[in-house]
Amino acid sequence: MPSLEIRALVVALAATPDKPIVKGFSLTIKTGEVHAIMGPNGTGKSTLSKAIAGHPDYVITSGDVLIDGKSILEMEPDERARAGIFLAFQYPSEIPGVSIANFLRAAVQARLAEGEELDATGYYKRLYSKMDMLKIDRKFTSRSVNEGFSGGEKKRCEILQMAMLEPTFALMDETDSGLDIDALKIVAEGVQAMRGDKLGVMLITHYQRLLDHIVPDFVHVMYDGRIVKSGDKSLALELEAKGYDWVKTELVTA
Repeated sequence: MPSLEIRALVVALAATPDKPIVKGFSLTIKTGEVHAIMGPNGTGKSTLSKAIAGHPDYVITSGDVLIDGKSILEMEPDERARAGIFLAFQYPSEIPGVSIANFLRAAVQARLAEGEELDATGYYKRLYSKMDMLKIDRKFTSRSVNEGFSGGEKKRCEILQMAMLEPTFALMDETDSGLDIDALKIVAEGVQAMRGDKLGVMLITHYQRLLDHIVPDFVHVMYDGRIVKSGDKSLALELEAKGYDWVKTELVTA
């Protein structure tokens, strides 16, 4: 069973490498598992996901990230993507002048073996099927990626990318951010439809509400750059009831 192993990872901004944000984070995610990462603002959740994906603004000063025992730290971001990593951003970027259809077609083509060409008919059939699943109007294929989109439309477009690329490991950074109840349900249903033994998910969120729709196998509390508590779905409910100050108090008294 494929695994994503994060070993004692220390991450800082590239501009200030001597000031770590993630401070010895360790976690193993196997395909078929959904791990929810919860924690207060500023504890390093988004930094963690971006560093794993290879974002140039961040530097990994120690530790390792491995897929099936092989380190990915020397890989460029596009190589990490081809190795099976997908990052769903908290704030997806706009790409003016590039249609969703062409953007996704290029992304899917990049995953194919050298010399292999994408079948256009099969591609559009699959694209429309995924759009229908996410309740995205098919007219969106001609719109520029995320340009003029609402928060919910951007997140649906991000999940559409994930559905088309079929990654082995999805890092989902606050997917529920900016979503109303209806959009949250649609996005969650899309993720649930992809859930299975071929996909491992690291789901970063502040709130328990997303976990009502995407029930995690494991919940981890991240505080001051590392995991300080782990449990099942009930841990998220406990956090909802007691708040993150409860975790801080436990750490002080431990």
